[in-house]
Amino acid sequence: MTLNINEFLNQDQQKDLLRLLTAGSVDDGKSTLIGRLLFDSKKLYEDHLQALERDSKRVGHAGDEIDYALLLDGLKAEREQGITIDVAYRYFSTAKRKFIIADTPGHEQYTRNMVTGASTANLAIILIDARKGVITQTKRHTFIVSMLGIKHVVLAVNKMDLMDFSKAVFDNICDDYKAFITDLDISDVNFIPLSALKGDNVVDISERMPWYHGKSMLEFLETVHISSDRNFSDLRFPVQYVLRPTLNFRGFSARVASGVIRQGDEIRVLPSGKKSVVKAITTYNGDVEYAFPPQSVTVTLEDEIDISRGDMLTHPDNLPMIERHFESMLVWMDEKPMSMETQFYIKHTSNTTRARIDKIRYKVDVNTLEKSEIDRFTLNEIGRVVITTNKPLYFDPYKKNRSTGAFVLIDPVTNNTCAVGMIIDQLKDRDLPSRITDMDRAKIESGECLVPISEREKFYNQKGFTIWITGLHGSGKNHLAYTLEKCLFDEGATVVLLDGSTVRSGLSRELDYSPADRTEHLRRVAHVARILNDQGIITICSFISPDDQIRKQAGEIIGSERFHLVYMDAGLEFSRDNKPELYIKADNGEIENMPGVDIEYEVPEKPHLILRPQGQDSNCNKILDYLLREKVFPLK
Repeated sequence: MTLNINEFLNQDQQKDLLRLLTAGSVDDGKSTLIGRLLFDSKKLYEDHLQALERDSKRVGHAGDEIDYALLLDGLKAEREQGITIDVAYRYFSTAKRKFIIADTPGHEQYTRNMVTGASTANLAIILIDARKGVITQTKRHTFIVSMLGIKHVVLAVNKMDLMDFSKAVFDNICDDYKAFITDLDISDVNFIPLSALKGDNVVDISERMPWYHGKSMLEFLETVHISSDRNFSDLRFPVQYVLRPTLNFRGFSARVASGVIRQGDEIRVLPSGKKSVVKAITTYNGDVEYAFPPQSVTVTLEDEIDISRGDMLTHPDNLPMIERHFESMLVWMDEKPMSMETQFYIKHTSNTTRARIDKIRYKVDVNTLEKSEIDRFTLNEIGRVVITTNKPLYFDPYKKNRSTGAFVLIDPVTNNTCAVGMIIDQLKDRDLPSRITDMDRAKIESGECLVPISEREKFYNQKGFTIWITGLHGSGKNHLAYTLEKCLFDEGATVVLLDGSTVRSGLSRELDYSPADRTEHLRRVAHVARILNDQGIITICSFISPDDQIRKQAGEIIGSERFHLVYMDAGLEFSRDNKPELYIKADNGEIENMPGVDIEYEVPEKPHLILRPQGQDSNCNKILDYLLREKVFPLK
């Protein structure tokens, strides 16, 4: 008896697994079909049956009969509305095969849910109401199934009982569907007429459709051949983890994405290009001679090679594409619209890097399959894009290899998965789209910036402006300037500091301190500040600028709305005490044109802020409060 049980368990473990999804429009009977499969194949527990009968009377939509859809519509909202919203996964097995069923919603606003359910499916059951025939939703679901590379499709023409089990109705629907899929890449399509509610052709062949000579739904699902769907030709082993349990063992763990890896195989490591030989292939149950997808194994090599997560093992004569630029189909899954300026994280196999969307080729209307030009994606939209990554990825076209041709984009701020993509092909540099339009070229010719000020303000969360700090030598203006720079930086501002010593060491190196040269020196500073402000950068200028006319000229150059004058109100006596050595040299005639000594320092008439050196601890906060009141920083 023990032997028989062990044999049964071993046989059950060796069963093939079929992942399938159901799709269809509202009331086509997706949930009912799966519920009927579970019911008629005797895969329900007694308490489930009792709950199903009770719920059918209370909230069912099948009249006096059992509403099998309630087995899957688990959400309260689904039961109340009689629709599928979330992706419902159910597991069952028969004597021949194991099944994981994803019941996906049919509504257009739940396209991302359907994509999620279809991402791992081998087969798709697309239901059609025999009364309605091929409708818009049928085409949309078929397009998504084709885009996601599902090779096997079953068109289940449901509710045949309401059409008197008419062969003509069934044939017309099949002809319409065949005409539609001629432009789509679906290699295996099968047609089954059925009544999910009555059970016709679900588990057993129906006597009420003697003209149908095919298999029942369950028989077809048990026998459909899927083992050849996987790519066993191209070895792709994306290293997920470097395993070092002891000093004498260094293995590389991953799930085999495609191909077959054998002990003794010569392999090449990407991106280094180094070669070695497979020493051993280790699993939980011991070493094996070979491994294939979707097995997870640890590989050891004959040579010590530097390999880390994200690297890939391949056969030397069969390499994937290695490129930073590629085209792909993209499904936008985030409620926040796409921004072309965002640097996303891209997760591809075990590799993660930064990526940007260079161009949207077109958007596909999932209802009509028409293509249109857009400048961004919103939730559930699908289109073709050009993507550039920061470092090369090792990939294959999605149609050739689903494992190495798929990726996800992650928002760098929220960490939400905002899109999933299927790679079409690589792009060489010469084929890359230009991000410069004809309108942009006209702006370049006229010397106009291509980045609008509003976009810079949004990016930096600030307005470009200048804080011009004036005061005597020794008044504490430099102390304030450097402290303010640190304070603004800590608050998240993008800021540049200009002061007399740094500018005179380079930009104004040939100028002295005469009134004419001082004016030219400060004119140059004002122009630099204006350029930085145009780029959206906050500029702090710490200069004595003793003449009121000079300060007004600087304000005119920078722009009155950007020029914020801060006067450090420190008397001559305080300034002398703070920098006595400088003033002693001026008194002795060693320094000429010293404001406050041999030339006048004109106190500003109407500065934006007046600060005193005795309040250094609070001066930065006063400036921050002022900028907040003036709505220049921060903008939020």
